[in-house]
Amino acid sequence: MSRLLRALQRHSFRAITSTLIVLFFLAHATGLYEWGYIHNLELRTYDARLNFTRPNTADSRVVIVDIDEKSLAELGRWPWNRELLARIIDALFDHYQINLLGFDVVFAEPDVSSGLSTLEKLALQQLKHEPAFLETLQGLRQTLDYDQRFANSLKNRRIVLGYAMISGAEGDAQASISGQLPAPTLDLAEMQDYRIYPTQAVGYVGNLPAFTQATITSGHFNSLPDNDGITRRVPLLYGYQDKLYESLALAMTRVFLGEPFITTQVEKNGNYLAVEALGLGTHRAPVDARLHSLIPFRGARGSFTYVSAVDVLKHQVDPETLRGAIVLLGTTAQGLFDLRTTPVDEVYPGVEIHANIISGILDQRMLGSPPFVIGAEMLLVLLAGISMILLMLRLNPLWATTVALLLTGMVVTINLLFWTRLHTIIPLAATLLTIWTLFLFNMAYGYFVEARNKRQLTHLFGQYVPPQLVDEMSNNPGAKFSMEGDSREMTVLFSDVRGFTTISEGLNPKELSQLMNTFLTPMTHIIHEHRGTIDKYMGDAIMAFWGAPLADPQHARHALQAALAMTQTLEDMQPEFRARHWPEIRIGVGLNTGIMNVGNMGSEFRMAYTVLGDAVNLGSRLEGLTKQYGVTLIVSESTRQAVPDYLYRELDRVRVKGKELPVVIYQPLGLPEQLSPDLIEEVALYHQALDAYRQQHWDTASEQLSALAARDPEQAPAVYGIYLARISHFRTDAPGPEWDGVFTHTSK
Repeated sequence: MSRLLRALQRHSFRAITSTLIVLFFLAHATGLYEWGYIHNLELRTYDARLNFTRPNTADSRVVIVDIDEKSLAELGRWPWNRELLARIIDALFDHYQINLLGFDVVFAEPDVSSGLSTLEKLALQQLKHEPAFLETLQGLRQTLDYDQRFANSLKNRRIVLGYAMISGAEGDAQASISGQLPAPTLDLAEMQDYRIYPTQAVGYVGNLPAFTQATITSGHFNSLPDNDGITRRVPLLYGYQDKLYESLALAMTRVFLGEPFITTQVEKNGNYLAVEALGLGTHRAPVDARLHSLIPFRGARGSFTYVSAVDVLKHQVDPETLRGAIVLLGTTAQGLFDLRTTPVDEVYPGVEIHANIISGILDQRMLGSPPFVIGAEMLLVLLAGISMILLMLRLNPLWATTVALLLTGMVVTINLLFWTRLHTIIPLAATLLTIWTLFLFNMAYGYFVEARNKRQLTHLFGQYVPPQLVDEMSNNPGAKFSMEGDSREMTVLFSDVRGFTTISEGLNPKELSQLMNTFLTPMTHIIHEHRGTIDKYMGDAIMAFWGAPLADPQHARHALQAALAMTQTLEDMQPEFRARHWPEIRIGVGLNTGIMNVGNMGSEFRMAYTVLGDAVNLGSRLEGLTKQYGVTLIVSESTRQAVPDYLYRELDRVRVKGKELPVVIYQPLGLPEQLSPDLIEEVALYHQALDAYRQQHWDTASEQLSALAARDPEQAPAVYGIYLARISHFRTDAPGPEWDGVFTHTSK
């Protein structure tokens, strides 16, 4: 938690801005305002989910009798005379024995195609005194009255007619009324306490009264495209003069189920009343506040069986296809303009929209958005936003992208589970925009702001400091990093190639350059890998330090690990040198820990980020002593105390050139658990001999050192011989009682 609070404090601007982004999308989810872009994106996500989850199966219960191009070619252009339509109705009910028929067409005007009206006019005028004509006309009236023939075919059959509601300005109402409406489904005045806002019509194009009165009921076949022109929903109930009228699909489903009435299912919460769905017995159709319902598309065009109207008339359809079916008579012909753009197909027959609604209600697949989805969307926006804020502040771009993708996957999965299991639509766009807006903002901020800080740090320290330290510095904007002088405890390393003059004399300039590059490159990598800062290259020598510019509590340990790795890596490189006919390279490394001055130092002509002080000078002297003691690495007492878990061989107490106070120097051997028991025992015996030497017990010290050297004469440390030589000298020239065991070096 403390790390999180520190991250929020360091990135306060990002945290505040990210919070405002979440509040912005949260306000949209609550309905305080509606941003058109989110609404349009929501429509796109709805289409994607619909197409992903649609069953893509056929429903044999609903069959479409199609006024198709084939029928128009054989029976003539639309509208057909109603005597022909009556024959089609008779064929459907009498021959094919269908259950229910719905018309996706309206019969608003009388059919005068038989010529009966002309004959009636002649009977009243020119031929009114011709008894033979009048007698013949009397016999033809029943045959030529196509409207009456059609009305008779409608009676006592399960038929639902269609009609059109007209939307527009109130002033157009009178010009937009024709035919007769069926009885209203519900009284809008009785629902005034409900929060509904049905689509209102100013007129209608209904069927002729004789047809309306001859059928069970009628339903409007209006569908309302969204602003993008795509039809996704239909008004199941349409308002007109304080009455509500059912749609064709709803009316047909009600008749099919044998339900005499439509009921309303109301959500109650205190004084809040909202119609959540329309009830048809045990079946329900979810609706929104406008009494619209989403179309439950089964699939693309052709999810229902189509039969040609002319084939029905000629009895050329398999009777089992139509027996007991719910039949819709409509058109797919291009010239009759009953094609829609839908989420599943750009050219979709309007008649199949009604078929989908009937099928969806019967299967209880109708999708709805009950009031609780507002709270669900708010919760998802809030959780996604908080998760992104907390994680974006702490993750690198790769992990941030992974988290954004995982959150997106989780949100979409939850959404689809509600969609498929509960048939409930939870808005998705605002949540997805919350995730990816926060992601893009944080990525842009990181690139333009934090990358700028990193570039500044890289400009200052990049030539000295390893890239990973620059990354840490850039990830810690609250800290102050500069090249100004400072005094702190640090560890310094000096490395030098043994016999470099001899090596350089044996190689030409190009070979020498290749040799040094081959040597210095891995050494530099090791220093960087262990968080060290390169101070300078001095020909064959390297100077580096730990603890600046980024503070490092483990600077001594990291420096020691780097020094040991350098010596081991150089040993591993020797076969390569021999293969290239280069001389072997041996180095000496000195390490010292202490208070040093660090900063950008130099003159007005040239500056360098470096360290100065007595502790630095001692590090240089220790590197020089490696030649005299025959070791690769020497560290000071202060470094040994800073890293006490390593095993060290004490080499000497010395007074180096330029310093009055003596220092104890050590050879690091490694971690005890990584060393052989024989070596650990040998070091312990050596330290006993060293104690005897400092107590001037020359015989004991000489005997012990000689025994240690005899163990492996070829690999015996040079320090054994150094002390044996000193003992030989002190036997003839005793150091005196005030001797402190310190050896003074007079050269670097």
